[in-house]
Amino acid sequence: MEPARQQIASAAAVLTRIREQRPLVHNITNFVVMNDTANALMHIGAAPVMAHAPEEVEEMVALAGALVLNIGTLSREWLGAMIIAGRAANARNIPVILDPVGAGATRFRTESSLRLLEAVNVQILRGNPGEIATLAGISAQVRGVDSVAAAAGSREIARTAAAKFGLTAVVTGAEDVIADERGSLLVGNGHPLMAELTGTGCMASALIGAFAAANADPVVSALGALAGFGIAGEKAAVKAMVPGSFRVALMDELYLLTAEDILAGARVAGE
Repeated sequence: MEPARQQIASAAAVLTRIREQRPLVHNITNFVVMNDTANALMHIGAAPVMAHAPEEVEEMVALAGALVLNIGTLSREWLGAMIIAGRAANARNIPVILDPVGAGATRFRTESSLRLLEAVNVQILRGNPGEIATLAGISAQVRGVDSVAAAAGSREIARTAAAKFGLTAVVTGAEDVIADERGSLLVGNGHPLMAELTGTGCMASALIGAFAAANADPVVSALGALAGFGIAGEKAAVKAMVPGSFRVALMDELYLLTAEDILAGARVAGE
């Protein structure tokens, strides 16, 4: 991979483009975090749309700069809509981001995630260690939507998934790993309070979609979204140290986030 500082500068420039272009990000996502996901996208500068009816997803994705698929409240009908939307996005070279929420917890979620990866050309796969390990064929334990244990570290999991599926794999946690065929990056931004809110992982996937809608490099997309979101979390924690008020402060800091914040605050290491 190119030097981390160069990628940080590229990611910062993408944030400026998002604010200038206001790209539409089409989300087929879960009911639990739909409102927070939409607000996070708005605050970063993108335009969110939540459309999951099979009758309209093909038309909607044609208007979008990126498609984010999130299986958090999965149903058979939604899976079909995701495949329709994903194939339509592929036909138009629109990047697709997959968040396999709870893969490994139930057979339906695991098999549906693998079916999406087979039916759709996914550009970026983002999940927690247990989810991504399960899909990559590494032994893991997932309880509900939480990663409990995995037989490998996040860097190995991300690399294995990237190689297996031919995409950019993102494994998020206390530290985030981004991997593709060129190597891997470690992003160290964030705050423990982010883990006390439902849906921060889903919001991270949506924000990756915003960055992917404004640039062509999936590694830069993931880096910009994760570093920017983590920096917003660090700043929010200065203002609020309990989850309820932290959630409000986090949204405020996403709204206030600047390219300069990413340039100055991103903690990224590569190899």
